[in-house]
Amino acid sequence: MKADKHFYRKLFSLVLPIAMQNFMNAVVSASDALMLGLTGQTALSAVSLATQVQFVLNLFFAALTSGVTVLAAQYWGKKDTKALEHVLAVSLRCSFAVSFLFFLASAVAPGLLMRIFTDEQRLIDMGAPYLRVVSVSYLCMGISQVYLCIMKNSGRTLRSTIYGSAAVVLNLILNGVLIFGAFGAPKMGIQGAALATLISRVIVLALVLCENGKTDVVKIRWKYVRKPMDVLERDYYHYTLPVLANVLAWGCGFTMFSVIMGHLGEEAVAANAVANIVKNVISCFCLGIGAGSGIIVGNELGKGDLERAREYGGRLCRTALMAGIISGLFLLVCSPFIFAFAPNLNGQAREYLRVMLFICSYYLIGKSLNSTVVAGIFCAGGDTRFGMCCDAVTMWLIIVPVGAVAAFMLKLPVLWVYFLLNLDELIKLPAVYRHYKKYAWVKNLTK
Repeated sequence: MKADKHFYRKLFSLVLPIAMQNFMNAVVSASDALMLGLTGQTALSAVSLATQVQFVLNLFFAALTSGVTVLAAQYWGKKDTKALEHVLAVSLRCSFAVSFLFFLASAVAPGLLMRIFTDEQRLIDMGAPYLRVVSVSYLCMGISQVYLCIMKNSGRTLRSTIYGSAAVVLNLILNGVLIFGAFGAPKMGIQGAALATLISRVIVLALVLCENGKTDVVKIRWKYVRKPMDVLERDYYHYTLPVLANVLAWGCGFTMFSVIMGHLGEEAVAANAVANIVKNVISCFCLGIGAGSGIIVGNELGKGDLERAREYGGRLCRTALMAGIISGLFLLVCSPFIFAFAPNLNGQAREYLRVMLFICSYYLIGKSLNSTVVAGIFCAGGDTRFGMCCDAVTMWLIIVPVGAVAAFMLKLPVLWVYFLLNLDELIKLPAVYRHYKKYAWVKNLTK
């Protein structure tokens, strides 16, 4: 009983701050779209498609920070700070290079990026200026996202959440001021939302750099960035590249959902945008359990206590299942109130949204389990290749082809297409369960 209390105390001391940070990040994305939705359905649709570029960028950050977590959780369990700083250095080199490429594409050719997601010219014309302004913030994220990850894995989870939350509150305030022209500020609409996002991310970067200046913390050491330890660099790429392939297979497939929905009319785009926002906000606690699972299991594996790591894995699976069920029920309870945040949806879009929210409720159960087991427990033990294969097959051999055929060849109704596109998390569960029971993830990776 005492061991159980210690486990759940440790789990929720990690999960709650991480879930809060995930929630705050989701609120930033949601606030841009929903506040612009108050000005019109077209603005909501345009920005929801423009933010798909950042969604793809976040996939790269998710992979790079997963590589950090795989090694950092175990080395922190071993109390090897120097190894952590080398891992941080390798990840920073990769993340800044990726963020620079996204900055360049969004700043130079935002209209071309918008055309990937829609062929409606007015959505392209409204989304391109948003992309051009917000592109600068991608450079800030290239540093801040990796450092916030290392903070979570080195005993500073709460502080990383506070930094992220402060920036989110600022973003919300600036959204209200710059979108609607409050307190005498110019009424900037879509460009105001982009500027608010940019300012908030500059603030996060400033806070991160101040944190890095403190003593007795895991630091960014520029000499390590120039020349990290060879063995840790190899390990980082060894565990990160399969995760990168995994999240790109899943994420680009998920982006194809927006491409498919983006060609089914503005009402489908608007309803899908609101449904995705709700799904992302409510899933934050489930994703927090997944991130916390990776840290807890990784710590035990790094200490060499493989039996306890295995025991914790079982507890975490049961916790994730319960969290998914509760999240789905919570979404259903909240459904009637969600329409208040999108008052400008027309009748057809509102009808779409009503059914989409019901579909999202069962999606959350599968999402909770898969994020905990595949992205948390498996990665903690360096078992990163399974997720890559599982998501590649599920997304690109099943879900995306079925969705495309349903939408463009069979011409099925919008809601049937949406239902088929949201089966991915449930389809994976039998394969995930079988792989979990092999216990290939029970490994100590430290050197």
